Amino acid sequence: MKDYIIQVESLSKSFSSHKALDDCTFSIERGEIFGFLGPSGAGKTTTIKLLSGQLHKDEGNIMVLNDNPFSHEIKQKIGIMSDTSGLYEKMSVYDNLALFADIYGVDHSQVDRVLKEVDLTEHKAKLVGKLSRGQKQRVVFARTIIHSPEILFLDEPTANLDPATAQEVRDIIKLLNKNGTTVFLTTHYMEEVEEIADRIIIMDKGKKIAEGTLKELLEKYKDTLIYTLYLDNVSLDIKDSLLKIEGLETIEIIDNSIKATVSKNNDTLDKILLFLVQHNYHIRKMETEEGNLEMVFLELTGKKLRD
Repeated sequence: MKDYIIQVESLSKSFSSHKALDDCTFSIERGEIFGFLGPSGAGKTTTIKLLSGQLHKDEGNIMVLNDNPFSHEIKQKIGIMSDTSGLYEKMSVYDNLALFADIYGVDHSQVDRVLKEVDLTEHKAKLVGKLSRGQKQRVVFARTIIHSPEILFLDEPTANLDPATAQEVRDIIKLLNKNGTTVFLTTHYMEEVEEIADRIIIMDKGKKIAEGTLKELLEKYKDTLIYTLYLDNVSLDIKDSLLKIEGLETIEIIDNSIKATVSKNNDTLDKILLFLVQHNYHIRKMETEEGNLEMVFLELTGKKLRD
């Protein structure tokens, strides 16, 4: 029998005339990293607030650890991380974490534990205001896990971080998950979900439009290829002409390149190449890649996850 740590059924939430969530149903198993994807306005942050007892639902049912999300006991078993706000910049790293240890009623020995887990031990006496953005993000992580929560809600945990620091944060998430923490993750970075999520939901306009493992979602598009054609010069008005080619699924014009998504099993690429030759375009190079999660997302929502 599956051990569901979160169960959501027919969940809806509106703000005035705007429906942020519309009849959303899903379950999360204990020990999963659950990726929650969607363009801006899809309902991701609203969902976290509903699951963590920060907002009241309009309709539907929510069970977190077999309890109501507004239960006092639940508050002691979850951790919520959004951004670096709420840190006291004129206090040391250690004192910031000791304060939150007191709030959660845990021993100060846990401060040293979390400092080690997020690799900040050597910075514990430093004022938070003197830290880099990446280090501040790690302090927020440490604060979020000071009470050893069973579930972590992470809302864009690597937003605006440089690639190296973002990878460090992902490594921390994987380590915490390996040690038994269930993770609910929203992100604007497709590669983040591909790297660490066990299962994925794709949302759009408050509705769930797809759910599955990365392999399951990609399986639907296994017969699709993405071709990138590099040209000497590309006019933006070429896009309208190319879109008339039968079998072309999506197309992007990026600088002097054309990125086209086509099926493996038709002659669409030949038609594109013939059109370019007939209109005197010189193709310098062509690259091919298999379908990926970004392509699935674009196909389902008609939007990129981030611009």
